[in-house]
Amino acid sequence: MFDIGFSELLVVFVVGLLILGPERLPMAAKTAGLWVRKIRRSIQSVQREINAQLDQEELQRSIKETNERIMRETTDFAKQTESPSDNKQSSSTPTADPTTEKPKSSDAETTKQPSDDIQSRA
Repeated sequence: MFDIGFSELLVVFVVGLLILGPERLPMAAKTAGLWVRKIRRSIQSVQREINAQLDQEELQRSIKETNERIMRETTDFAKQTESPSDNKQSSSTPTADPTTEKPKSSDAETTKQPSDDIQSRA
C-alpha cells in the first residue's frame, strides 16, 4: 500500500527511537497502528460505497434501455394493429387468418359482383 521497503522502515524506527525514547516508542507505535487501521477501513468503506453506486447506476441504465426498447416495440405493435390495410399493402406476401377467411372455390366466384348473385338467383 505505502510501498515502503525494509531500509526505510529501519530509518523511521531509529528516528522514532531517538526522538521519543525507549519508554514512549511502544505507545507511539501502537497509536500509529491504530491510525493506519482506521485509515484503511475508511478507504475500504469509500471503495465499497463507490462500487455500490456504480452498480446501481449500471442497473438503472440497463432498466432504462430495456424500458425504451419495450416502449418502441409496443409502439410498433400498436401501429401494426391499428392500420391493417396499410400493412397488407406494404407486405409482399399477405398473411391470411384461417379462422376468418372463407374457402374460395374458384377465381370466377371471387370476381362476381353482388348484382350477378341476384340475377343468378332469380
